[in-house]
Amino acid sequence: MRYVCLIYGDSDAFDALSKQEAEALVDEHLVYDDTLRERGQWVTAEAMQGPETAKLVRMRNGRISATDGPFAETKEQIGGFFVIEAATPEEAIEIAGRIPSARLGTVELRPVRDLIDERAGQAATSGPG
Repeated sequence: MRYVCLIYGDSDAFDALSKQEAEALVDEHLVYDDTLRERGQWVTAEAMQGPETAKLVRMRNGRISATDGPFAETKEQIGGFFVIEAATPEEAIEIAGRIPSARLGTVELRPVRDLIDERAGQAATSGPG
């Protein structure tokens, strides 16, 4: 099953790292990516630009609006994500817990819904007509 690992962190905590510490953390992430690839558990991972670059997009009454973000005034913001493959929820927790940024922030783990399979399953159980 696929899982998304949303990496939340306090940008002040990251900014407090020395240049060498920040580079070492990035290097750890790249090594972890390679480890997950070798195990067949890596789908994709990306770091995101800071929350000050966010645009909040909404569709209301047929009109699109975009405003500057971030959406929430919180200490921790989403800084990146992994999409992983795991056989069990416990395995997914183990993978998420080893993401290097989990030491500085929080990793939210969520199973990915397969909407195509869900729709196919509904069609199969509803029968003809």
